Amino acid sequence: MTTSGAAEARTPSQLIDARIAELHDWRGETLGRLRALIRQADPGVVEEWKWRGVPVWSHAGIICTGETYKAVVKMTFAKGAALEDPSGLFNSSLEGNTRRAIDFREGDKIDEAALTALIRAAVALNTAKSSR
Repeated sequence: MTTSGAAEARTPSQLIDARIAELHDWRGETLGRLRALIRQADPGVVEEWKWRGVPVWSHAGIICTGETYKAVVKMTFAKGAALEDPSGLFNSSLEGNTRRAIDFREGDKIDEAALTALIRAAVALNTAKSSR
């Protein structure tokens, strides 16, 4: 079986597990913690693997992605511009009309309560639009 065939045989959750494990540093720890918070905030979340290797969490549409780069773990909210962000978590991709992102750098503390509220707000926005 080819490498791409092996990747296709694994579930999105298994692919996300592998991404977290292969990072071997703070980025894997951060992505793993973000994933745990997403799953706690929305037990009905669906994990997906898109665009040749990007973890995606969905519920009635995309909630957010978890991209890893050399210096940041980027959590991009598909409809972030439509979400209230009273804690000011969004610190990246602020210029667009749709998406908003949070860049986590090594040593950054995750405001778990504020992030959980933001995830739940994204789910509520998706489910409200899908019920219309």
